Amino acid sequence: MERPVYLETKDLVVGYDGVPLINDVNIQLHAGEILTLIGPNGAGKSTILKSIVGYLESLGGTVFISGKPVGGLSAHELSLELSVMLTERMRTELLTCADIVETGRYPYTGRLGILSDEDRQKVRDAMDMVHVWDLRDRDFMQISDGQRQRILLARAIAQEPHIIMLDEPTNYLDIHYEIELLNVLRRLVRTRDVAVIMSLHELPLARKVSDYVMCIKGDCVCAQGTPEEIFTPEVINELYDLEPGVFDPISGNIRLEDE
Repeated sequence: MERPVYLETKDLVVGYDGVPLINDVNIQLHAGEILTLIGPNGAGKSTILKSIVGYLESLGGTVFISGKPVGGLSAHELSLELSVMLTERMRTELLTCADIVETGRYPYTGRLGILSDEDRQKVRDAMDMVHVWDLRDRDFMQISDGQRQRILLARAIAQEPHIIMLDEPTNYLDIHYEIELLNVLRRLVRTRDVAVIMSLHELPLARKVSDYVMCIKGDCVCAQGTPEEIFTPEVINELYDLEPGVFDPISGNIRLEDE
């Protein structure tokens, strides 16, 4: 049976202050898939993500969430469909890590924000999944950047959306937690049919975790396809302006000038 399309963009144009940056962004992301955006710094990966969710106004084209134009969804309807984890640091006052994760349940709690026993269990399950339950009583602003990343992922999981959007989720994480985070995402798409769209700098990780990859450079999407189609010397050298032989997209190895 064909999986539902959770996220679709048609000829999306993104940019700032009315000036287009990237044209013709066409995405079709199904349940149970991971799409990763790669490309040089400043290429516009974050701009695409922010435009999809409406943090930036798109300059053309259409975004559909579960078949509905995103502009026609209320904030509450959107929160049931999509959870967002961007790179901007979250500032809080006197909130524990558990308090932060509990906010992921607010789309289900009504105006008073009172959590049921079921809500609290889902918070516990989400924190257990990313191994942060031991941080539950810690002040969110007093933990490390890497720990905050994991708390925010737990919040996204507790929200139970159809789509999770992440911008550079492995920032601040050491290799152990990078691998753990990506394993959690794979588990979510396989067991809960969540769709994931994210940007990553680490090409070997992107190659391992992604179902589809989109390459952003200049004013357009310069390539998209499966990891096998994208992670070739020709595509990666062109994307990052590398000389032949400098980067091995299969192993992730690089060659320096004096080698």
